[in-house]
Amino acid sequence: MQKKVETVIGGRNMAFETGKMAKQASGSVVVTSGDTMVLVTAVAEKKSKDMGFLPLTIEYQERMYAAGRIPGSYFRREIGRPSEKEVLTCRLIDRPLRPLFPKGYMCETQVIITVFSADQEIDPDILAMNGASTALAISDIPWQGPIAAARVGYIDGDYVLNPTKTQLEKSDMNLVVAGTEKAVVMVEGRTGELAEDVVLEAIFFAHEGMQPLIELQNDLRAEIGKEKREVAPPAVNEELQARVEKLAAAGMEDVVTTADKMARGDRYDRLKTEVLTALDEEEYTSESEVSELLSAYKKRVMRARIVDKGERLDGRSFEEVRPISCEVGVLPRAHGSALFTRGETQAMVIATLGSERDEQHLEGLSGDVYRRFMLHYNFPPFCVGEVRFMRGPSRRDIGHGTLARRGIEAVLPDADSFPYTMRVVSEVLESNGSSSMATVCGGSLALMDAGVSIKSPVSGVAMGLIKEDDEVVVLTDILGDEDHLGDMDFKVVGTREGITALQMDIKIDGVDREIMGRALSQARDGRLHILGKMEEAIASPRHDVSEYAPKYITIKIHPDKIRDIIGPGGKIIREMTAEYESKIDVEDDGTIKIFSTSAEQGEALVKHIEEMTAMPEIGKVYEGVVRTVKDFGAFVQILPGTDGMVHISELKKERVGKVTDVLNEGDTVRVKVLDIDGRGRIRLSRKAALAEGEK
Repeated sequence: MQKKVETVIGGRNMAFETGKMAKQASGSVVVTSGDTMVLVTAVAEKKSKDMGFLPLTIEYQERMYAAGRIPGSYFRREIGRPSEKEVLTCRLIDRPLRPLFPKGYMCETQVIITVFSADQEIDPDILAMNGASTALAISDIPWQGPIAAARVGYIDGDYVLNPTKTQLEKSDMNLVVAGTEKAVVMVEGRTGELAEDVVLEAIFFAHEGMQPLIELQNDLRAEIGKEKREVAPPAVNEELQARVEKLAAAGMEDVVTTADKMARGDRYDRLKTEVLTALDEEEYTSESEVSELLSAYKKRVMRARIVDKGERLDGRSFEEVRPISCEVGVLPRAHGSALFTRGETQAMVIATLGSERDEQHLEGLSGDVYRRFMLHYNFPPFCVGEVRFMRGPSRRDIGHGTLARRGIEAVLPDADSFPYTMRVVSEVLESNGSSSMATVCGGSLALMDAGVSIKSPVSGVAMGLIKEDDEVVVLTDILGDEDHLGDMDFKVVGTREGITALQMDIKIDGVDREIMGRALSQARDGRLHILGKMEEAIASPRHDVSEYAPKYITIKIHPDKIRDIIGPGGKIIREMTAEYESKIDVEDDGTIKIFSTSAEQGEALVKHIEEMTAMPEIGKVYEGVVRTVKDFGAFVQILPGTDGMVHISELKKERVGKVTDVLNEGDTVRVKVLDIDGRGRIRLSRKAALAEGEK
């Protein structure tokens, strides 16, 4: 059945059409706003696969034809790994959808979003998120949505729902919020050092603004939605469950009171072996059945200790941050480096400075983007004591790195005052809770160590939540197990002045304003505590960049002289780059930016360029070389590429019979500039220069 419905969100129409395209998918919808159009399909296998996790895959694809462009790759097609934008959008869609699948559902499920048309003002990601919910809602897939999504900006003190690209350029905020009818389920984005109450209000402004989308989906599902598949909740062998819990009771208390992560894991593994040994083989069907029961028991025990006894795994109070250690200048040749350790989470973070040529070039639907600040996050298997293949950055790595980049970007100096390209790399060496926030802290320290004039230090903290009925506990600086066993992972990044980035995911139905307000307030206390520890290592940026960083010098030449610097086919600038071991960027207005490996090389290059591009001045004496001798005078090169003529009458005070009686080709001679005519011809005098020397 073909159906089209629409609503107005943020002052713009958003339309949903189904039954026209991709009709063999379990659910499909085309979402349009302005000239942006996306196709979203949802398909699930009929047979269940017991893989131990929900096999959900989200694929977001940007086609360059959507913006009337041809891909810049060698093959001129979209191939290979997805772009950073595509990965981040996949994560935006996955995170609010995944918790709403019922327990026991194990059919392989795939949601594919294809961008068909891209309006340069309307980002497809919000359309993709709402389309994914709609496609699942009207399909037979047993998903328990719908959800809706909206972007919120903050311009001149006013909130803007689903701002355009032009509006976002003026906005102090770019937040994406996803929610159900009753609560917020996901938050992601950046803010410009805004206070907690401003950010909190923005989140619920978006939540209220997205409600028409929830209503639209409910109406569409009621009218044309397919009957949902039946999903039997996973059966629990209550007799085996009681037996496992009885056998594990004493040992589990020992597990959940062991503060050290690796020791706790070892004790849990030993307990699992003891339980399996104590059980008769007739009592269970597989080891995985026992493992699942034991894991569920561990989760209940840990949560009960927190809620009922107020005791965390490592003995901290709910608001307490783990011990912090900060070191800077750890790596001798890096431009800036920091080793940040918080509890059992540790990151070595390195800052490198480069020239404008080192900027990252990104090709996307909105055009080419050049990024002068990059942050790359690496999570090797040894940091959690594991062995696995290393196949480059995962979607998680890209997401964590982007969160840290957004958090730090707000405090970076502008290109006019600090023209360097900056790259920060975080090597996670140990992980037990929020290595992304360790990356933020280490990145801030490394940039200051490199001499980057950031406006203020930045720190980050991960907040957790345990909710049992009406009992709510908010945890500061959560451990890995507290993240795994808890109901929320809420990362907050900021300075002393306010929040610069945040990311929230939940595993329950949603969080209300009160809970989120508590989490933001508690996060601020934790953030300020961490900043205090960071300032003990380095309180402000170093006065100068590292001695190993390229030295930046800028000079200005006459635009007419640019060709003298470049040379035919770029020959001269290439030769200077090699000779002086420097990078040279020339702008159309005659500004030359030099990035040199050493101050001496840079100064020598500046002197050379000044000589090459100097403009002759009337009345100034130059030492030149005779290039050509004629009967009427001599042509002398006074500057590179600049010749003037000394008439025979200007060679000496006395009368000169032949020019060669005074000057010959190759002679070095001092001459004074007498005049430069309208055609740029220079009149020189040896006689006047001699008189100058006699004064």
